[in-house]
Amino acid sequence: MRLEEYWGVGPKTRETLVEELGRERAIRAIETENVRALADAGLARGRATRILRRATGGAGMDVLATGDARSAYKELLALAVDHAVTRRAADRIRVLTPLERRDEMNDRLDDVLAARDAWSTLADEDREAVLDAYERYDERDGSERAAVEAALALLDAGVDSGPFAAIAGLERNRLEDAAAALSALDGDRVREGADEELDRLRATLGAVEDMDADALELIEDLRSEGVRDVEGFRQAFEDHLLSETDVTIDRVRDAMPTDATDATDFVGGTLRTLRSDLTEAVDEREAAVASEFRETLEAARDAVDRAVEAVDDIAFHLSLARFALAYDCTRPTFVDDDDAAVSVVNARNLTLAARDDDSVQPVTYAIGEHGVTSVPADVDSVPGEERVTVLTGANSGGKTTLLETLCQVVLLATMGLPVPADRAEVTPVDSLVFHRRHASFNAGVLESTLRSIVPPLSSGGRTLTLVDEFEAITEPGSAADLLHGLVTLAVDRDALGVFVTHLADDLEPLPPEARVDGIFAEGLNPELELLVDYQPRFDTVGRSTPEFIVSRLVANAGDRSERAGFGTLAEAVGDEAVQRTLADARWNEN
Repeated sequence: MRLEEYWGVGPKTRETLVEELGRERAIRAIETENVRALADAGLARGRATRILRRATGGAGMDVLATGDARSAYKELLALAVDHAVTRRAADRIRVLTPLERRDEMNDRLDDVLAARDAWSTLADEDREAVLDAYERYDERDGSERAAVEAALALLDAGVDSGPFAAIAGLERNRLEDAAAALSALDGDRVREGADEELDRLRATLGAVEDMDADALELIEDLRSEGVRDVEGFRQAFEDHLLSETDVTIDRVRDAMPTDATDATDFVGGTLRTLRSDLTEAVDEREAAVASEFRETLEAARDAVDRAVEAVDDIAFHLSLARFALAYDCTRPTFVDDDDAAVSVVNARNLTLAARDDDSVQPVTYAIGEHGVTSVPADVDSVPGEERVTVLTGANSGGKTTLLETLCQVVLLATMGLPVPADRAEVTPVDSLVFHRRHASFNAGVLESTLRSIVPPLSSGGRTLTLVDEFEAITEPGSAADLLHGLVTLAVDRDALGVFVTHLADDLEPLPPEARVDGIFAEGLNPELELLVDYQPRFDTVGRSTPEFIVSRLVANAGDRSERAGFGTLAEAVGDEAVQRTLADARWNEN
């Protein structure tokens, strides 16, 4: 395959990759989703990630039909990356895409949930040991030694199910021998501490080299001790060598020259010979020790290779498992196309959950032929099976958050990942049309929005459309007409869709196949913050509650004139309702 056949690889990128990696290594880096290899070759990390997403999941990326859908997808990946145990695992998460087949989705779910269940049963100290091993794995750039040590840490932790089973089948003795050999070898060299005899010889050589560097000073020190004749000098030098180094007396005497002309020649000749002999001894010992370690590695090669691959895969699945545990995610149920549905019971928005906001209210919602037959106590009824709904209600009532939550659930499920809900049903879609509220009131924005929404709805494939406050990009009258048309188009094409709007009354009559749901504000708390029940009420039009907002403005007015101005607004929205709201807030405070 030619490099240019991969999405995003043009002549310039190809030239860079071939120059830095070579053609075969570049292709392998793309096929194995190796972001780091491409980045090290000179590609911007974001560009490398985009190339790999398209190379390994191009059809999945096509599901993301709008810019907002792609933004939601990237936001989810960023949250998952926060739980990665290695840089390589983080890179693999970044290139995850929606999957094409349900068997692929289920297979990944099996692996992630098995890793989650295994990880959740470990004692805290075992988890810490595994994470420490993976930290060293990162520090050593995923070396074989770090991989084998991580494999041993996983074995010590006792995890042997799901993705961890690949480690459980490895022979501990071979891995321990391999770890010792890898720890000992540094390329062709043997590290300090690997062999006592080699360390002794190196230390002796080092001492002799230091002595040789200060030979003249040594001679002066020996003379200062009162040595006068040749034999006395020879004996003093010999004693000094034996006391200051680990050299043997036989090696010392063999090294002493018999034809030295003076003390300098005698000391220098002895030390040069010792250095040469010891260097040879060090080299011979190092070669023998290195050979033994390499033989050990060769005998354990299969176990090492399996450990390297398994540790990398486990890091990936463990990272996703930690993400699932952090947000209490569960396995979604996939619904057949003929019974298309998206439903969630007690779903949590991950963006809010990531802020550690304990006040987040779980929400239950459903569209399509779902299987929700029982709902939590705070939900007034079971939702109907309409495939298209219009969601109405109070400002700051959580409508946008609900759209985002549904989008997150569908994206995670189609990537083969657990979802943040007690229960969820998802029909994998061909197109995910997610449109956030954009307060840009011009014809260009309106046209680009319609171009992003209508073609997927018209394509005939399975489409989920999540549109937030379409009226924000054009005047209310036209917005109502266009939104009515979008709802009708979604119904006609058997799409799944949720349309958030404040124009519910202007959309009548809606197609009978569409449902209207509402979110309601309930007043102000003692701090004059809006109290909202974020759980939608089905088949009920939600109402905006301007009297609550005006009540807060009246209560917080800075002076008499400002209060009088807001008082005029209170009369407009109903002074009695405003006063009742303020009285209720004071009552709640008491």
